[in-house]
Amino acid sequence: MGVAGFAVLAIAATGCVPIQHPPEASQRADVVQAPTDGITAKEGGDLVMALSSEPDRLDPTTSTSLYTRFVMSSMCEKLYDINEKGEIVGQLATDLPEVSGDGLRVTIPVREGAVFSDGTPFNADAVRETLERNLTHEASVRKTELGPIERVSAPDDTTVVIEYGTPFAPLTAALADRAGMIMSPTALAEEGEFAEHPSCVGPFKFVKRIPQTSIELERDPNYYAADEIHLDTISYRIMSDANIRAANLRSGDVHVADSISPQDADALLLENDLELLQSGSLGYQGLTINIGNANGSGQPVEQREGPLASDARVRQALDLSIDRPALVNSVFNNWYDPACSAVAPTTPYATDASTGCPTYDPEAAKALLEEAGIETPLRVDMLVANSPDALRYSQALQASVREGGFDLRINPVEYSTLLDMQKQGKFDLIQLGWSGRIDPHGNMANFLMTGGGNNDGGYSSPEMDDLLVRAAQLNDIDERAELYGKVVELVHEDVPLIYTYRQRNITGHSVDVTGVRTYSDGVVRLARAAFVAEKE
Repeated sequence: MGVAGFAVLAIAATGCVPIQHPPEASQRADVVQAPTDGITAKEGGDLVMALSSEPDRLDPTTSTSLYTRFVMSSMCEKLYDINEKGEIVGQLATDLPEVSGDGLRVTIPVREGAVFSDGTPFNADAVRETLERNLTHEASVRKTELGPIERVSAPDDTTVVIEYGTPFAPLTAALADRAGMIMSPTALAEEGEFAEHPSCVGPFKFVKRIPQTSIELERDPNYYAADEIHLDTISYRIMSDANIRAANLRSGDVHVADSISPQDADALLLENDLELLQSGSLGYQGLTINIGNANGSGQPVEQREGPLASDARVRQALDLSIDRPALVNSVFNNWYDPACSAVAPTTPYATDASTGCPTYDPEAAKALLEEAGIETPLRVDMLVANSPDALRYSQALQASVREGGFDLRINPVEYSTLLDMQKQGKFDLIQLGWSGRIDPHGNMANFLMTGGGNNDGGYSSPEMDDLLVRAAQLNDIDERAELYGKVVELVHEDVPLIYTYRQRNITGHSVDVTGVRTYSDGVVRLARAAFVAEKE
């Protein structure tokens, strides 16, 4: 991404951060799919889903919003997907990749007979064009996800070959997300942005978008598995207020609602006409600190002024001022869990090193600020989405860090504006999350590597880059887990990002709807949903 020439400041103290381990994750059972057994699906109908935030660009190469993934999951299939167990399965690819003995050549077999929504035939060359766009587009946030690719080729219509300079283990997992969404070459060649006329292979196709209001899709009769699709249309309506989403769900004005607030979840569980899907998240919520994004993401990083940006001791002090368990339990009614890294504790990559938390210690925080020569309270301005849950957490956080010597000022903005300001570097501290990927590389590299597509804080560390590159080259899970533990330890020293809590993915739906799915990646899948005709 053209970012180089910046190194983090050395930590003035010993660099050691006291670590504790958070309480056990909540023991709630996962429910990832609306019931289908004994249910006859009704053909047709318009399913309405309430989205908690406005999606950004409907472009797999450049988009960063979770809510864009919701819409795209219905219209843009990927080479791979994950199932309810978190296993990678083929979608537009017909089998898992074949990797050469040296790890440098990856061969992927793809479907024949599929068609893009604009009528263009799907083939390996279309895959090649999409992957090359992800690697070369100036606004791409997929490049880091795909690793050091040297060449992509399509020797025939059903075979894609990817060649690497060094091995890259996370590729298959990356292709199970936006990097693997294949776009129509015809649509890419049209004038204007792809997001204005998106075309992929999928059960549904794009109809129209009314900004800040709705997105409409209709069934694509040319979809290769059209006999598995029941709905005529899907309408996504933007409803940023959790209370409004819950009210619309109760009234029947919407059939599915994402991101149900813990403030509403317990009450909705008691409703006879509604059901909740819930699953543990692979992602996290956290605070990104703007260290070197003075000119916008993707531009050469430049050390920003101010104690939070320039002194790791100040960032460590902020980290030590956050009482994660108390905040999560009080704000989210014990539905969410404290988190201190991007490695979910339920994955095989979790180790003691990667799941440990900086100890809550406001006195130690104030001592660090004194050592750094900071007069307290230190004012810090934080951007946050203007949703009720985000604001509740921010206000509780504000009270917590005050004990450690910080005067946290909360600046709420609309979610899509928040994303724009993040990319432009117009923030000191920003509260945002990540929905999570099944491979830790997808949760770390984009945010922590120099020039990473989502490294909006402008953090750059040769040591961090080396750890992440080495971890991506290994296939052994234990060896990779050890390196990711070292990544987390370095994060706790440099503190470019403060991980705070891990959500549960909570989706509400009417009992009159079947086939809705929400897996650990947080995406609400509607492609094979249907209205219930009758129950046995």
